[in-house]
Amino acid sequence: MNTTFMEPQLIDPARASIEALKPHWNWDRAIPAPGHMGVDFEGRVDFRRLHNYRLNRAREALKNSECGALLLFDVNNIRYVSSTKIGEWERDKLCRFALLAGDNEPIVWDFGSAAVHHKLYCDWLVADNCKAGMLGMRGTVPPSVGLMKNHAEEVMALLREAGVADMPVGVDIAETAMFFELQKAGMKVVDGQQVMLDAREIKNIDELVLLNQAAAMVDGAYHLIHEELKPGVRENDIVAKVNEFLYRNGSDDVEAINAISGERCSPHPHNFTDRMFRPGDQAFFDILQSFNGYRTCYYRTFNIGRATPSQTDAYIRCREWLDKAIELIRPGQSTDKVAAVWPKAEEFGFPDELTAFGLQFGHGLGLALHERPIISRLVSFEDPMEIKTGMCFALETYCPASDGVSAARIEEEIVVTDTGCKVISLFPAEDLPIANRY
Repeated sequence: MNTTFMEPQLIDPARASIEALKPHWNWDRAIPAPGHMGVDFEGRVDFRRLHNYRLNRAREALKNSECGALLLFDVNNIRYVSSTKIGEWERDKLCRFALLAGDNEPIVWDFGSAAVHHKLYCDWLVADNCKAGMLGMRGTVPPSVGLMKNHAEEVMALLREAGVADMPVGVDIAETAMFFELQKAGMKVVDGQQVMLDAREIKNIDELVLLNQAAAMVDGAYHLIHEELKPGVRENDIVAKVNEFLYRNGSDDVEAINAISGERCSPHPHNFTDRMFRPGDQAFFDILQSFNGYRTCYYRTFNIGRATPSQTDAYIRCREWLDKAIELIRPGQSTDKVAAVWPKAEEFGFPDELTAFGLQFGHGLGLALHERPIISRLVSFEDPMEIKTGMCFALETYCPASDGVSAARIEEEIVVTDTGCKVISLFPAEDLPIANRY
C-alpha cells in the first residue's frame, strides 16, 4: 500500500483518540492486496494503527451505550479490543475473556502461559493487564470448583476501581453458569454483543486491506479448483487441496470449504462429501478462511466439461439477482431495498423465508463471518439497516435449475465506498465457467 493512501498519523496526545477513530480511506486509489510480509520499502498494514482504531471504536460504542463496561467472551470481540489471539484452538472453549471498563485500558484473561506470552510480546497492552484465567472450558470443570465465582468477584472489584460498578455491564456470550455468577457478584448484565457490533461495522483501511488480501488468496484457490475439476476427483479431494493451498499462502484459519456437486446441489446441504465429480455436473463451492483474522465468504459455481441449457439458465438468473443487489449498494441505502430485488422463497421452490434463509443473503465480513449488515427477506423488511461507507459485506444468491438437481450459487464480497461500492472477489463469474471443457 502506497503511503499516500492514508493521512499521516498525528502524535499530538491531545488529538490521539480523534486520530485513532479516522478510517484513513482514499477511494481514488485501489484497495491494496500487498502480500503477507511486512516490509521497509512501502506502507502496508499498520497493525498498531489498526489496534488503536479498533479500541477507540469500541470505546466510542461503549460511551454511546447504557453500559459502564464491556465483559467480552467472544474471541472476535476480544481480538478487536486487545489485538490478542491464541489460534483457532480458542474458538469454542469459552475460556478467554476481556474487560473494557470506562476509559481504562483493556484487561485480558488468557489461557495459562498465553498470558505470560502477552506480557513479553504485546507491548501495546499494559503488562499487568495480561492475566491468567480459567473458567471451566464449557463446563468440563464444574462451577462448584469456584473458578467462575472467583473471576466474577475479581471483575466486580475492577469495576469498582474504574468507578462503573453501579452501571450495567455489556456481556456478549458466556457459559450459563458464568452469567449466574456475574449476577451473584452484583453485576447488572445486559446485551453487550450489540454494542460491539456497532463498533465493528465500519472498517478502517487496514481492515479493508486484510479483507482484500484474504479475498486475493481465494481468487487463487478458485483458479486451482478450475484446473482440478474433472471426473474421478471427489469433493473432499478439492477440499484437501484448497486447505493446503490456503495454509501454504498465509491463512490462519480455514473455517470451512463447502463443495457441492451433481444431485447434491438442490437443496443446498452446506457441506462436502466424498462424492466423485461426473461429466456435466454443476458444482459450487464456498471458501471460508481468514488472513490475520479477517474472513472470506466467497461462492463460485462451475460446470464440469459441459453444461445443459437448464444449468446455464439457473446460472444466468442467479447472476441477475446478484447484480441487481450490487447495483443498489451505496451509502445511505437501506437493506430492505436490497432484499426486495431478490425473489420470494416461493418463487424458487421453498415454502417460506425461514426455510430459504441464507440462500438470497447478505452479511457483513470482518473478524467474524457474520457481522453487520444482515440482508434478507426474512429480517430486512421488519428492521432495515442503513448501508454506510466503510462497510464490507458479502452478497450471495442461489438458483435451483429446472432439472430438479442442479443449482447455481454465486457470491461477491463488497466494500462500500463514498459513492458506491467496490467488488473485491475477482475470480471471473460473469458467465458460467466450464472446467476442462469437452
